[in-house]
Amino acid sequence: MDAVDRKILAELQQDGRLTVTELAERVGLSVSPCHRRLRALEQAGAIDSYRAHLNAAALGLTFEALVFVTMHGADRATVDAFERAVEAVPHIQQAQRLFGDPDYLLRVVTRDLPAFQAIYDDQLATLPGVQRLRSTLVMKTVVENRPLHL
Repeated sequence: MDAVDRKILAELQQDGRLTVTELAERVGLSVSPCHRRLRALEQAGAIDSYRAHLNAAALGLTFEALVFVTMHGADRATVDAFERAVEAVPHIQQAQRLFGDPDYLLRVVTRDLPAFQAIYDDQLATLPGVQRLRSTLVMKTVVENRPLHL
């Protein structure tokens, strides 16, 4: 990956809806070489996907909680069962396995506290292998979806 590829990636992080013509103009290439580089970046996995970033608050999803999960054990079967179950809960926007205690961090977004409580009681508390859940509410998001520093 060279400086031009990093420039292409930086531009796409700012605006994923750029046409190849607009992208080529911004990075100082003609359309064909820009298109070839773009396809190569996609095939190499540097570009994972294209999607719209939605405004949760504008859609009525104004409640966010971070849930810390401590597991009973760390054997492969327990971890696999937990991670598959987490993937099936649509309100979990992000799930990360951590070193140390706790074992996982889940970012949960819902419309309000009663909706979160229902998800917590009916889905999170019943996840396989869970020993303990601890939650904290997000007061304010300061940085989110920041472009990767290339």
